[in-house]
Parts: sequence; structure tokens; C-alpha cells
Amino acid sequence: MNIGIFTDTYYPQVSGVATSIKVLRNQLERAGHQVYIFTTTDPHVDKNIYERNIFRFTSIPFVSFTDRRIAIRGLFKAYQVAKDLGLDIVHTQTEFSMGMIGKFVAKQLKIPCIHTYHTMYEDYLHYIANGKLLKPYHVKEATRAYCYHLNGIVAPSHRVSKTLKGYGVKAPIRIIPTGIDVNQYEQTPTTDYREQLGYAADTPVLLSLSRLAYEKNIHEVIAALPAIIDQVPATQLLIVGDGPARETLENQVKDAGLSDHVQFTGEIDNDEVYNYYQMADLFVSASHSESQGLTYIEAMAAGLKNVVAAGPYTDQLLDDPSLGTTFTTKAGLVKDVVRYLQHPHTFDDPKPRQKKLYQISAEYFGKRVINYYQDVQLAYSETADKSADISN
Repeated sequence: MNIGIFTDTYYPQVSGVATSIKVLRNQLERAGHQVYIFTTTDPHVDKNIYERNIFRFTSIPFVSFTDRRIAIRGLFKAYQVAKDLGLDIVHTQTEFSMGMIGKFVAKQLKIPCIHTYHTMYEDYLHYIANGKLLKPYHVKEATRAYCYHLNGIVAPSHRVSKTLKGYGVKAPIRIIPTGIDVNQYEQTPTTDYREQLGYAADTPVLLSLSRLAYEKNIHEVIAALPAIIDQVPATQLLIVGDGPARETLENQVKDAGLSDHVQFTGEIDNDEVYNYYQMADLFVSASHSESQGLTYIEAMAAGLKNVVAAGPYTDQLLDDPSLGTTFTTKAGLVKDVVRYLQHPHTFDDPKPRQKKLYQISAEYFGKRVINYYQDVQLAYSETADKSADISN
């Protein structure tokens, strides 16, 4: 198949969506398919450097998300490129500029269009006019409008599927969690990152790795840290990533007198991420905004246990204490973290992890998406044949 992926975000931008698309592209190409990325221009990409099968369209920073881009032209150019490439299917990854362009291209070429719904927008309304302009109702109406006439939707989790059905979306939905390259996170680091960061070999290190956005609730992890330190005095919290909440979080650490126990790394190269999982003792997150927590399964692949906020997705993912656990309160967070730090090997059972690793693998993810493409193409062809019979 010739597959066109339309997205507003792609490398070198760092996000869960960009990671998901990269994994998908690699798996589709390994299976022998041709993949073409239609995305936005990026100030960090040299226009004179050739990018294989990537087409970039003029863009500007997105409102309230200045590190994200939105295309401002390219509708007919994208159609002509897609026509010349002979696309068989369009897979959109955004509801905004490139997503709309992708839907237009699919309609003009008379090929199926499916969409992956990555973002739970109701969790992000506070970024736009402090939540005073857009309401959940607007998200519902906009989502339903975008999903109208789609031939299929990929939901990364049951939470996303339930939300879309609650919005009244009628397009077929299939739940396919994004996979990861498990081998990437199991590899042995070539550098001692603990030493680089100033940690002793036996220092208990909690890892928070994400975009430093307010909805990630990193402030809750910081707020729980004093109670953890009371029971495990040497505990350190390493916060990896960057974003709009960084200054607020740094001030919180300073005001709480936790500067000797918390370290911020800033944004890191995606190829170095596995090193941080490998050097930590426990992954922690209080976020409720994840449609699917890729960092959770990355930590799991690296052999790191998770202590994360409870929810339909996390409760299902962490169904054995050898993988991690979920919490609902600050006291629960403290109790779970302390338990794992004080008894690190009590819950070491390799069987649940091995089973889960295949379920979260890039290979399994790729196979399921390809099967969905084939099912959507068959259904599209049958519908087209029926329409032709009726017209005749």
C-alpha cells in the first residue's frame, strides 16, 4: 500500500503524537508498505536537507501552543503530490490543518480516510483564554464534525473510544494502543547517567518524564515528596522534559525547600530517553490527561515499575504489582512509592511483564493497524460498488 500520513506534528518536535507516528511509519515500512508524511514546516529543520518521503507545508505556531505548528497553505499542492504518489489510503493524526487537508485529499482521490484521535482536548481548554472561550460542548461539536464521513477511527485506549461515542461520533472505531520499540528500552546504556547526574549507585531515584505542562500534574508529585523523604530520606526526584509549567514547578521546589532532592534536566534528545528510564528506580506520574500514556509503557519496557494516577487506561495496563500500581490520593501515592522503594524486589515476577511487552510492542501495533487498513479498504470498496449498482 501507498499510505499518506497527515499530521501537524512530526520530528524533530517532541510529543507523544510524533513518537506514535514514527513508530507506525517504521512498522509499516518494515512490512513492505510505502509511507509518505505530509506535515508542517519546522524552524529546526534545514530546508536544504532532504527528508525521505516527507512533505512539509508552510506553517505558523499554533495559538497558545507555540511549540506546535499549524499549516496555513498547501491544500491543492498536497492533493497533487498525493495523486502523483498514487496513495491508497489517508491516515490523519490531527483534527486541525493537516488533518483537514488529508480529508480533502482522500475525498478528491476517492480513497478511504482513517483517523487516530490522540488528544483529550477537554483537558487542555485552560490554555485558550484561560478556559473562558472554549467549553467542552465546543470540543464535542468540533470533534463530531471532523469525524463525520471518516471511514474509520483508531482510538489508542478505551477512554478515547468511550469519549468519542459519548460525543455522538458514528464512524467505526477500533481500539489500537500505540506500541513501542521494546528493544530500544531494553538496551544497556553506554554511559553512567547516575554518575553524570550526581547520584550514587544506591540513591533511590524517582523519574518524571513528560512535557512540563500543567495538566501533567507534576506539582502533585512534588507536593508528595516531603512525605516520601520522611520515610526514605535519600529519595531524589528527577524531572525530565520542558514546557510552559517549568518555571512554576521550579518555584514550587524552591519554596518547599526541596532543591537538594529535585533536579530538572530540560528537554532531552529522544534517542537518549531510554538512558533515563534505565537509571531510575521508579516512574511516577499524577497525570489524568493521557489518552494513552506512552511514557508508562516505555518505563515498563525498560524494566521500571510505575506508580501513576488511577484511570481506566492505567488500571488496565498495570494489572499486576510486578508492573506497577495506580493511586487515587496523595496518601496513596506516598504509600505506593515508599513500598516499592523499601522493597524493590518483592514484586519481581517476569511472567506478567513478558506477556505485556508483546501487547505493547511496535510489531503488534503495526500488525493491528495494517489489518485495520485492509478492513477499511474492503468496506470502502464494497460501499463504492453498492453505490455504483444503485446509480446504474
